Amino acid sequence: MTIRSSYFVKRIISSIVTIFVIISFLFFLFHLIPGNPILILYRNPALTQSQINVLYRQFGLNKPLWQQFFIYIGNTFTGNLGISFFYREPVSMVLFPALLNSLILLIPATFLAIILGILTGVLAAWHRGKKIDFVTLGSAMAFYSMPAFWLGSIFITIAISTKALPVSGMYQLGVYNQNILERMSDFLSHLILPLVTLTLVLYGQFTIVMRNSLIGVFSEDYIITARAKGANTRRLIWKHAYPNALLPMISIIGINLGIVVAGAVLTETVFSWPGIGFMVYQAIISRDYPLLQGAFLIISISVVVANLAADLLYGYLDPRVRLR
Repeated sequence: MTIRSSYFVKRIISSIVTIFVIISFLFFLFHLIPGNPILILYRNPALTQSQINVLYRQFGLNKPLWQQFFIYIGNTFTGNLGISFFYREPVSMVLFPALLNSLILLIPATFLAIILGILTGVLAAWHRGKKIDFVTLGSAMAFYSMPAFWLGSIFITIAISTKALPVSGMYQLGVYNQNILERMSDFLSHLILPLVTLTLVLYGQFTIVMRNSLIGVFSEDYIITARAKGANTRRLIWKHAYPNALLPMISIIGINLGIVVAGAVLTETVFSWPGIGFMVYQAIISRDYPLLQGAFLIISISVVVANLAADLLYGYLDPRVRLR
């Protein structure tokens, strides 16, 4: 087996083991949470003990914990995430539409944040120590430190006072009776505020990493030599410095592609965007353990897969990584 193949196989096996550990951890974590989901879900004081026992059997809570664990492991690997306590439907049926709604928000927000972060990072690095560097880096750090719910609340206040944009949901009530252009226009107007909020709180870290990486590359001998030979600024940055400075960005992008699903919980909750994040918030309130387990499992697997993709790409681009 070659060094490259060995590196890839080790990373894949490590990711599979990590996913199994996460699945096991999630099961015991949610079973240790205080509160009885059956009694919370069915708040009818007239329920008899026999009726409560029927509900326990219906959701599989009458079996010993170790039996529930092995049933859960087997069902998870076959795609059966259980029945939602609140919606009384298969968890996969509840989460799949929510996941699509999250991706509609997360993919463009992450893409815009990466592009904005790279451009502002390059700008700040090239003008290091100048006013434009302080302004660019300062604004990036300011947005990076802002809680998503706080920034979203500011945008909601402005939107309500100006009546410029809708502030909750994906569509206005009754919009399905309109033609496709009006539905699309309504959807885009609802998308603007959460998209801008998520983009702004994400782009700062890309700016910081790109700036610092480029500053390190600018001190390399080959950059100094290219500058001494009279290479123009655009060629020096994008042809020589940028490709090498991009390697650390791969890691941070890989990490963010996974955790942004979890990070959107606050943004989706503030704007009532019906995605995974908003579903997690509702599941916590209703003590819907199967739905919480399914949502956190999706989030965790997203993080592991994104990190695996970043590791494999990094190992492919930089052979030195495969020798460690």
